[in-house]
Amino acid sequence: MVQMGSFKLFSFSIIAFIATTAVLLGAESKTHGGDIEALKDLKNALEPGSVNPGSCLNSWDFTFDPCDNLFSDKFTCGFRCDIVVSGFSRVTELSLDSAGYTGSLSSTLNNLPYLQTLDVSNNYFSGNIPESLSNLTRLSRLGLSVNYFSGEIPSSIGTLSNLEELYLDNNNLEGTMPTSFNGLVSLKRLELQHNKLNGYIPDLSSFTNLLYLDLSDNVLVGALPATLPVSLVQISMRNNNLTGTLTSESFKNLMYLQVVDLSSNQISSSVPSVLFELPSLQQLTLSVNQFSSIEVPSYGYQSGLIAVDLSNNQLKGFLPSFMAFMPKLSSLSLENNEFSGLIPTQFALKTVFPENGVSPFARLLLGGNYLLGGVPRPLLGLKPDSANVSLGDNCLYRCPLRFFFCQGGQQKSWEECKRFNPVIS
Repeated sequence: MVQMGSFKLFSFSIIAFIATTAVLLGAESKTHGGDIEALKDLKNALEPGSVNPGSCLNSWDFTFDPCDNLFSDKFTCGFRCDIVVSGFSRVTELSLDSAGYTGSLSSTLNNLPYLQTLDVSNNYFSGNIPESLSNLTRLSRLGLSVNYFSGEIPSSIGTLSNLEELYLDNNNLEGTMPTSFNGLVSLKRLELQHNKLNGYIPDLSSFTNLLYLDLSDNVLVGALPATLPVSLVQISMRNNNLTGTLTSESFKNLMYLQVVDLSSNQISSSVPSVLFELPSLQQLTLSVNQFSSIEVPSYGYQSGLIAVDLSNNQLKGFLPSFMAFMPKLSSLSLENNEFSGLIPTQFALKTVFPENGVSPFARLLLGGNYLLGGVPRPLLGLKPDSANVSLGDNCLYRCPLRFFFCQGGQQKSWEECKRFNPVIS
């Protein structure tokens, strides 16, 4: 009887141990401890008052396992766990909602070694960008746009060789573009616009995969780099202090280029003919510069340009009539330059009577020049709602204000017109 009682007691102990072990295993975290601590530190680094009800971080309840409760009411959003390593779920994406979070970016984020996406855009993060982000070697997307980050861009970011998208735009970043960016060999998109970056644009030749480049609204100086990545689809550097000239050599191999915006700089000399010959280029904006002439292309009829804006430069001579033969060009702005001579009849015909398969001018802005003579006859029957045409502030002798396209400024004085049109006396 004693032996039987001992056996029952032993059996009960074994069952209790197994049950207790099962409970403990069930309660064990499925998320790696380092990842949990990094998520906690991120939340704790924010001002509590900025973590509002309904936001992703407001739902984070660390009495529960993060990855195991993702998309539940305990962790509604803000991250993803797409990899399991040695039995633990690892955080692979941290994408916060635009909820107005205020605070600094925790340096412990480098404890998320499997992170591929980090995006805290459209919030109120401030302070310096942590150097330790360079430890996130698997990072392919870094989005810090539309915040209040300040200081210089950490040169260590240049070591992120897997980075494909870098968004640092709309902050208060200063200093120069790090030369270490040459190490971003996988980069496809670089957006640094709306900051206070200064200095010269570094060599871009190592960006062999770069598709989109936006450096607009900074205080960059010097000339455009002589060599641009041949993979470029869009380049925008408007509203800087760029000088120098544009050369055909810089653009001739950019067979994928669709958009060029270098407006509001101090670039001078000629607009190179290659910009009217690239079959892929659709939008060319070089307004508010110091260009003085336009090179005539050899085969402009193959141009894919849809919109050209060369307004507010110092362009002289006759209007570039070759633009009337660009089949897709529908928007042309040449206003506020120093063009003289007659308005080509081809401009009027393309606006009113375009050939089959040719886009008409829906927008033709020629005001603020020194054009003389009469208004081409086809334009006289143009209805106000058919096209946006502006011929005001020129030297046209028959352009009364009753015509909508003659509005926007009285015609210039005879004396002023003679200075730019020596043929008249």
